[in-house]
Amino acid sequence: MINDEIRAKEVRLVGPEGEQIGIKPIREALQMAIDLNLDLVNVAPQAKPPVCRIMDYGKFRYEQQKKEKEARKNQKIVDIKEVWFRANIEEHDFQTKLRNVVKFLKDGDKVKCSVRFRGREITHANIGQKILERVKTEVADLCVVERQPKLEGRSMIMILAPKA
Repeated sequence: MINDEIRAKEVRLVGPEGEQIGIKPIREALQMAIDLNLDLVNVAPQAKPPVCRIMDYGKFRYEQQKKEKEARKNQKIVDIKEVWFRANIEEHDFQTKLRNVVKFLKDGDKVKCSVRFRGREITHANIGQKILERVKTEVADLCVVERQPKLEGRSMIMILAPKA
């Protein structure tokens, strides 16, 4: 809240340079801000009495937006890539999908490895378990297992995250 939006009777006032001015009535604090051609900004509304600071609110918002933009620019967005395996997968298909898993991990993305069971294949869930265990051992040097293989519905899912 700024200027006339502040509803407290008294405020603890902080000057434009960060110096403590003391507890002042709201009218007096607002007049001091107007005299300095600045804004009265409520920085701690939950305090007793609320803490207000005399500052240039437009400049403050601009600096805050610049910091947020810089923080967003520096963060890495981690995608989750999904690779589907089948219970009765052939060796060449397995190697192709394994190459994709390695490529995704090297790019810094998480990989969700899934074995999808169709029809009566679900009765042989141990086959899917073996496939995911094999993927885990082949890429053990590139990743950490974030979630162990687990059966969910008709799919067995394992999540791999790249090593930091």
